Amino acid sequence: MQFARINDNTFHYRLIGGGVTDKPVIVFVNALGTDLRIWRDVVIRLAGAHTILLYDKRGHGLSDIGQVPYSIEELATDLAGLLDQLGVKNAIVCGLSVGGLIAQALYQRRPELVRALVLSNTAHRIGTAEMWDERIAAVEAKGLAAIADGVLERWFTPAFRRPENVAYAGYRNMLVRQPVAGYAGTCAAIRDADYTDAAGKIAVPVLCIAGDQDGSTPPDLVRSTAKLIPGARFEIIRDAGHIPCVEQPEALLTVLRGFLAAAARASRTRQ
Repeated sequence: MQFARINDNTFHYRLIGGGVTDKPVIVFVNALGTDLRIWRDVVIRLAGAHTILLYDKRGHGLSDIGQVPYSIEELATDLAGLLDQLGVKNAIVCGLSVGGLIAQALYQRRPELVRALVLSNTAHRIGTAEMWDERIAAVEAKGLAAIADGVLERWFTPAFRRPENVAYAGYRNMLVRQPVAGYAGTCAAIRDADYTDAAGKIAVPVLCIAGDQDGSTPPDLVRSTAKLIPGARFEIIRDAGHIPCVEQPEALLTVLRGFLAAAARASRTRQ
């Protein structure tokens, strides 16, 4: 396991592949209530073609909780610090859900670090303040297990949520075992984030991805974000909920590889 000290907190990360200057670096940023393991089925198929960076954001997985609540800008500063420490520049940042908000904030604050953005199952703004305040109150009073079933209904399709699917039980474990303070602190960050105005200023290649059965960030919401970003591509992953990298990794990879190839051609043209 690999760890780094960033902004007075310890972060768990995993760097896969050659030196960071040898190949384009793809950075994967996780959803609320998950850790870097959600990307496994994507990473094992990409390894070798790209250098890959995974990490547990503050308050999740093996990373420190730190001071709560958080802001998306703080979470983006953590990522920028990790990239700086590892010498990563011009990364392709793939953010899922809150990870997509972090990716947008990273571009806004440190655009020189970002070569392209993949905004998966995310938006310029997610939910309402009232919704997030209710979520925070519920988990602080009763724990993550009390909201888990409702969250998982939005994360995964009915086909994935079959009782006999052992993977479904495993991802439920992942959710309920995240630190309550880190989860609630991240909810507050999502509540206060609004990148509506910033979206129109993004000037790198962008791919926006939606799951056709996503109950957290439905396709129409993701599509509305893509429309705000000049030249952004929009793709729908069939038979997927909020976490396509778990339910439909092959379909996600097909879309991702096409985007990466197009971004590489665009980069060569600019040079």
